[in-house]
Amino acid sequence: MKNLKLFSEVSQNIQLHSTEDEVVQFAAYDIDQSRFFFASSTNFVYSLHLSSFQNGRDCAKACLPVEVCSIDLEAGDFITAFDYLAEKESLLIGTSRGLLLVHEVESNVTELVGNIEGGVKCLSPSPTGDLLGLITGFGQLLVMTYDWVLMYERALSEVPEGEADDVSVNCEGTSISWRGDGKYFATMGEVFESGSMFKKIKIWESDSGALQSSSETTDFMKGILEWMPSGAKIAAVYKKKSDDVCPSIAFFERNGLERSSFNIGDSGDANVAFETLKWNSASDLLAGVVSCKTHDAVRVWFFSNNHWYLKHEIRYPKEAGVMVMWDPTKPTQLIRWTLAGQVTVCNFMWVTAVMEDSTAFVVDNSKILVTPLSLSLMPPPMYLFSLSFPSAVRDIAYYSRNSRSFLAVFLCDGNLSFVEFPERNTWEDLEGRNFNVEVSECKTALGSVIHLLWLDVHSLLCVSAYGSSQNKCLSSGSSETELHGSYLQEVEVVCHEDHVPDQVTCSGFGASVTCQTPLESPVMALAWNPSKRDSAFVEFEGGKVLSYASRSGFMETRIGNDSVSFPSTCPWVKVAQVDDGGVQKPLICGLDDMGRLYINGKNLCNNCSSFSFYSELDNEVVTHLIILTKQDFLFIVDTEDVLQGEVALGSVYFVIDGRKRDEEVMSYVNVWEKGAKVIGVLNGDEATVILQTIRGNLECVYPRKLVLSSITNALAQQRFKDALNLVRRHRIDFNVIVDLYGWQAFLQSAVEFVEQVNNLNHVTEFVCAMKNEDVTETLYKMFSFSKKRDKVLQGKDPSGNKVSSVLQAIRKALEEHIPESPSRELCILTTLARSDPPAIEESFMRIKSVREMELLNSSDDSRKKSRPSAEEALKHLLWLLDSDAVFEAALGLYDLNLAAIVALNSQRDPKEFLPYLQELESMSEPLMHFNIDLKLQRFDSALKNIVSAGDEYFPDCMNLMKKNPQLFPLGLQLITEPEKKQVVLEAWADHLTDEKRFEDAATTYLCCFNLEKASKAYRECGDWSGVLRVGALMKLGKDEILKLAYELCEEVNALGKPGEAAKIALEYCRDISGGVNLLINAREWEEALRVAFLHTEDGLVSVVKSSALECANGLVSEFKESIEKVGKYLTRYLAVRQRRLLLAAKLKSEERSVIDLDDDTASEASSNLSGMSAYTLGTRRGSAASVTSSTATKARDLRRQRKSGKIRAGSAGEEMALVDHLKGMRMTEGGKRELKSLLICLVTLGEKESAQKLQQTAENFQVAQVAAVELADDTVANESVDEEVYSFERYAQKTRSTARGSDAFSWMLKVFVSP
Repeated sequence: MKNLKLFSEVSQNIQLHSTEDEVVQFAAYDIDQSRFFFASSTNFVYSLHLSSFQNGRDCAKACLPVEVCSIDLEAGDFITAFDYLAEKESLLIGTSRGLLLVHEVESNVTELVGNIEGGVKCLSPSPTGDLLGLITGFGQLLVMTYDWVLMYERALSEVPEGEADDVSVNCEGTSISWRGDGKYFATMGEVFESGSMFKKIKIWESDSGALQSSSETTDFMKGILEWMPSGAKIAAVYKKKSDDVCPSIAFFERNGLERSSFNIGDSGDANVAFETLKWNSASDLLAGVVSCKTHDAVRVWFFSNNHWYLKHEIRYPKEAGVMVMWDPTKPTQLIRWTLAGQVTVCNFMWVTAVMEDSTAFVVDNSKILVTPLSLSLMPPPMYLFSLSFPSAVRDIAYYSRNSRSFLAVFLCDGNLSFVEFPERNTWEDLEGRNFNVEVSECKTALGSVIHLLWLDVHSLLCVSAYGSSQNKCLSSGSSETELHGSYLQEVEVVCHEDHVPDQVTCSGFGASVTCQTPLESPVMALAWNPSKRDSAFVEFEGGKVLSYASRSGFMETRIGNDSVSFPSTCPWVKVAQVDDGGVQKPLICGLDDMGRLYINGKNLCNNCSSFSFYSELDNEVVTHLIILTKQDFLFIVDTEDVLQGEVALGSVYFVIDGRKRDEEVMSYVNVWEKGAKVIGVLNGDEATVILQTIRGNLECVYPRKLVLSSITNALAQQRFKDALNLVRRHRIDFNVIVDLYGWQAFLQSAVEFVEQVNNLNHVTEFVCAMKNEDVTETLYKMFSFSKKRDKVLQGKDPSGNKVSSVLQAIRKALEEHIPESPSRELCILTTLARSDPPAIEESFMRIKSVREMELLNSSDDSRKKSRPSAEEALKHLLWLLDSDAVFEAALGLYDLNLAAIVALNSQRDPKEFLPYLQELESMSEPLMHFNIDLKLQRFDSALKNIVSAGDEYFPDCMNLMKKNPQLFPLGLQLITEPEKKQVVLEAWADHLTDEKRFEDAATTYLCCFNLEKASKAYRECGDWSGVLRVGALMKLGKDEILKLAYELCEEVNALGKPGEAAKIALEYCRDISGGVNLLINAREWEEALRVAFLHTEDGLVSVVKSSALECANGLVSEFKESIEKVGKYLTRYLAVRQRRLLLAAKLKSEERSVIDLDDDTASEASSNLSGMSAYTLGTRRGSAASVTSSTATKARDLRRQRKSGKIRAGSAGEEMALVDHLKGMRMTEGGKRELKSLLICLVTLGEKESAQKLQQTAENFQVAQVAAVELADDTVANESVDEEVYSFERYAQKTRSTARGSDAFSWMLKVFVSP
């Protein structure tokens, strides 16, 4: 559904050199230098560059300066064939006397390369540039190389031997046409058959000259032959046997068979003749010169959906002798020239036939096929109704605003026609009808209209050209005017007849030019300005855009504070009215030939193939920009994002890497048809983008972004029914309706939702889809929803149960606002079943009430009719839920009959459930309830039922609690007899013991007065105090208590708690010496010294003193060793770090990736910078005070090394492992306490020198460790290591001066702090 529009037309006149009898006969084109060559009847050759048409603009009255050269021929000899050889940069000329000439253009030298008997009738170089085809005046085909070596010669005509003398061969109109790849070419030769001469198409193989195939003989016209560049078809013209039928264009395959054909004129028009046929380079347009009775016409056809459309017609007077050729490099540029030397360059463009209101107007000759796509999506040549005009249609303009629709049509004879359409809702009655449209009365000359646009319902704006040869074939007013050049004209439209509602008005219109403005620069496009009345935007060549107001003229186009101008010429220009913060603004969009899309002069996309606008409100305010790229990706862009600059400019945003298919796939649609184009959209709730494929069929795409935008808009307007229909039609998650504005807001609109939808099946479908998830944040998180919901979203509360709340609101709305019916009851059951968690019991209560009503045989028939049967409701519930869950829920009601019905309807085997139900029925009620609760694992209820069953079931009660220990608290509440309570408590305590919860078990044992088990429990958990308390309760003797105390002392000491063991030894065992030794082992130096002073006998003070000195000497040695380790680790770290940085810098300079480097090899050299002995020693993170042997110290170091992990030289994590080891060597808080206690003890015993030495050594170690860690942390964050800045001495001095007063050094005694 597209029309061919002429958007630029420039004419120039060649100043012929000779007399008035000289005419232009031949033309050739130089692709490399973009220049034309024309040969005249007086053997002159004229050359002109294509750039002169752009520089000279349109000056048909003036003559164009050209380069002229003369071909010297003998008197009576003249040019009969003419072409340009790009390989030789020369013109190839054939004459009537057989001369074959090569004329070098640059040197103006003509060379004779051959002499052909019979003269030269046709020349045709092959597309590959290696062969030359030639037809002589005797009907011989010659094929030669560019070195003028004859490859072969063939006869084109087929005349029987006996008839050769009586039959003359006519070689006029012969031609050669090559296939695009040069492997084959076609000719047309005469054949004598049944006493008459006919013509036949022959297909030859170019290399060997073998005849590949031939067509049937028929009455071909003038030997016109044109092979499609793509090679699919060969076009020819023939006349059928009937004399009153116009000629047809037929298409043949390479095998000579006719594929299809179509008539070039109306039936009965036998006077139509053909002059030439030309394919464009893209093989999609076929141009021909048709000679009619009163005029010649240049016609352009297009093939789509197995139908040939006449898309454009330009008329010339017969004496003009117009000829055409296509630009070999530009598929839509047509060059026309006349015998008098007027050359016209026409630039066509494809425009969509679908207008803003989705109405398609497809041009086909003198008809316009009308199809409102919003009513029916039918591709051409099908249509709803058609409009017929007196002559072929050249341009159209459509007006559809304020419920009025008009169509203005410019015809190829220079007349205007107008049509007024009825209301859209009556168009279905027009199906299949054809309306004959009359020509409007026009008092003034219109000229040749190139652009046509409605300003308002009574005013047209058009660009017209005057002074060309074709104007003589236009209406009388256009031919009589003395105007020349291009003008911008306002045309007033008046209707002299009243419009009849529901009818198409095709007559009674008049038009007159009210204002003319001469144009100095060609106009490329006109676009209506929706933001200002009676105004439009005019784009000139080069991309300049000016505003035009009716009767006011031109003015600069400004959007805000910026002037608008396109960087290049944009043939496709559309204007959208957008909402920018409540202000209506125009958005001027232009697309150039290279695929660059500009918005208000700024580049938005560099690979656009087509674009359109979409309005979610179904009005003139555009909300989305539809962009289809050359990669066949369809993008939907919010106009708000374009205005705010949130869309990346240029092609980066619109180019998709085929290897990436993650979140990007949500931002575009991959169009499956290569080369498809966007031809229109269906606005509003339709949310449709209409594509037309290359084949011609129509495809509808419903982008998720547009659909969700339409749903958002419908919900914003509280149109719940429309929103639900959109969700169902496009398979959108139903949760969008609830989540888009927050389910709390939906609760307030649940009643309106139910009333609007008014379809219980749809409501049921909606209810079944509910889930506890915000789909706008999960499934559709990639879509930016309309900003209109922002205010509501601010109050969005994610807390609460969405499903249960929404379904409860729906259920309430159904009960209060929908009349009772079986469908309503089933819908209510659905809301209960789909709740989270499912309200199955409440559902069964409703079903049970229906069943009871059925069992009672109630006479209230109206109530029966308003509800479904119990069986139907039950089946509905089984369809919604798992049958096992429904069966268990029925059992949970303790209704065995209902459970049996559920089992039967869920297709269970009666052998499975009937015995079980019969067994339950035979039990007492508490026991039945108990067994049902056990099956359903409702243990609390089961315990209550078994307790109420009586004392005989107490063992079952105990078994239930033992298997389900969480029931013990409830059992203690339910069982009131003291004896049974004691049994329950003991069982609970045994369970706690099995669970290794000895402290709770001991307390529970005490509650049931089981002291032996309580003592064991306390002993298991290491609570010696509890053991001794229980021993007192058990009234043990002194000897038993003393024995127990010794045992506990050993056990506690073995558990690594010498401090608590010392307390037992001193308080219960009265072992002073043992207690002091235990305190020494616990490193509680101050307490050990206190006890020793308290009990002065046995030399306890000397024991404490000797132990303290030994420990101090050991710690001094360990601290010195640790200082060495810190130095080794830091040295290794700095070496590895420096090496890494050097290697990284080298890799960066060589532009290599660090990943490519072998880590082991790279660090091999760096590992030699320092010794690895540091890795054989463990770091010390334990106590800073120790009296154990060196063997124990090594064991602790090994354990710490295994815990923290080993360092592997050259590994990727070596640096961080070194830093972690340095951090792990810090003094612990427990070690600091023990160290301070030891220092106080030494001072108290008079060992000041030992204490001072120990403190200084410990301080040196801590300063070294802290300084090393700080230095490592600082170098890790930097990419360079300066030895002067990052020196250990500097950091150590800083730490010693600043950190002494910190909590980390609070263990130090101030009396020993050095200045």
